[in-house]
Amino acid sequence: MGFFIAKMLQMAKDKKGFILYSDLIHTINKLTDEQAGKLFKHILEYVNDNNPESDQFTEVVFEPIKQTLKRDLQKYEGICKRNSENARKRWDATASDRIPNDAKNADKEKDNDNDNKTIPSIDEFVAYALVKVPDINKEAVRMKYFSWIENDWSTNQKGKQRKISNWKSTLNNTLVYLPKEPVKEEEGIYAHFRKQGLL
Repeated sequence: MGFFIAKMLQMAKDKKGFILYSDLIHTINKLTDEQAGKLFKHILEYVNDNNPESDQFTEVVFEPIKQTLKRDLQKYEGICKRNSENARKRWDATASDRIPNDAKNADKEKDNDNDNKTIPSIDEFVAYALVKVPDINKEAVRMKYFSWIENDWSTNQKGKQRKISNWKSTLNNTLVYLPKEPVKEEEGIYAHFRKQGLL
């Protein structure tokens, strides 16, 4: 047990920052400014391994913060260990198995936002195009949608099929090539001035 504590203290010295959670405000708001200042100094002394000593009140308020800091440190150590193991695996691996599956973004949470990767409905597709280019020809946008659907949600660039991974970005790049709605005389740039009797 003593080795584990010593190892934790050693790891803490190599770490330059720590997480202080925003919900701590509920505790801090119940303290006087002097008590809050003592608590903050106590936290900084603790994370810098200075073995802080304080009055009993500060120690009691600090205890749940201390437990959170320890859990965060253990999580940090786990990430460091995993990253180290993945680096070793990459170093030892042959060219065919160079990168382990869990190495990429090892310390990041997986992003489940697949809005741009799934095929949208025709209405969503046209609505997005109209937001980007309000005077775009809707029929041309619909035709582009159906051509991508026919091609298994792919574009054809220089004779090669390319899967669409981000439809919004691909559509943005395509809109400049699609025709715009013809401007009617009444909707033209001078329509406002005509209505005002200025032309």
